[in-house]
Amino acid sequence: MKHTFRLITVSLALGLLPLCALSQTAPPISSNYKIYDAMGQPATLEQVVAAMTNNDAIFVGEIHNDPTAHQLELLLLQNIFARLSGEPDKHNARPLVLSLEMFERDVQPVLDEYLAGLIQERHFLAASRPWKNYETDYRPLVEFAHTHELPVVAANAPERYVNRVGRLGSDSLKPLAPLALTWLAPLPYGTASPAYAAKFNALMSGGGMGAHGNPHLLEAQALRDATMAYSIADQLKRQKRALVLHVNGGFHSEGRLGTPEQLHALRPQTRMLVLTILPAETDGSTDSKQLAGRGDFVFVTAPSASGSF
Repeated sequence: MKHTFRLITVSLALGLLPLCALSQTAPPISSNYKIYDAMGQPATLEQVVAAMTNNDAIFVGEIHNDPTAHQLELLLLQNIFARLSGEPDKHNARPLVLSLEMFERDVQPVLDEYLAGLIQERHFLAASRPWKNYETDYRPLVEFAHTHELPVVAANAPERYVNRVGRLGSDSLKPLAPLALTWLAPLPYGTASPAYAAKFNALMSGGGMGAHGNPHLLEAQALRDATMAYSIADQLKRQKRALVLHVNGGFHSEGRLGTPEQLHALRPQTRMLVLTILPAETDGSTDSKQLAGRGDFVFVTAPSASGSF
């Protein structure tokens, strides 16, 4: 997606990052990013973390090959963990959960076995279909959770079923076995809102993919959104007072459309915060007014010479 922004570069020394110092194994955070609130006004990391604690589900929307975005995700996870762990009354401390689009629901048992120390990492990776940039971009998040004994939710719909819907429509899921259906949002899953559908069709048409000629593509996208929302809702139901930090592609949550909409439909009482991480234009420019409404907070990262993959 093309972004028309004008970056205001800010140098943030590691010593100035609040609440939680980066671990020695964490990659160095880029100094070139800026944070804006929902109105496009400058904001701080302290404000973001404070807002996170007042919600049940935090959506972090990324561009998948933005290396700074992945560093920021780890920083956010570390800081919210430090904030929740610092609760003076341990009986009031809220459990923290990491949720990822990057793993599909049918590999949850394998992920749980790895986090519990029952299997080695090589067996976990061989059985869990990790994304090709897992090692550099998502492993730090999972390993932080592993070290601190945090649950990790494999939130996404299995790609084979998303593909089936994209070809044949949502009714094609009905013949699936009962076990397979447990890996998806309950049928019939929620449809895309008109605003989300318009945004999706505009994106696909702009990319030459002709979504208007194949309505099943939107149904497939909605299956991803609904399944991730169901995964979050199910975790919040099973783990009382939990705070779920969910990482997904920015399109799934930007502007509170997509997955946040589906979560609201499933669990209306859920308090949600949407964080959107966007790279600036290649010339390092951004117009903060264009950021309004894209998230409750928007991080704009400096252009990278190369993506993470």
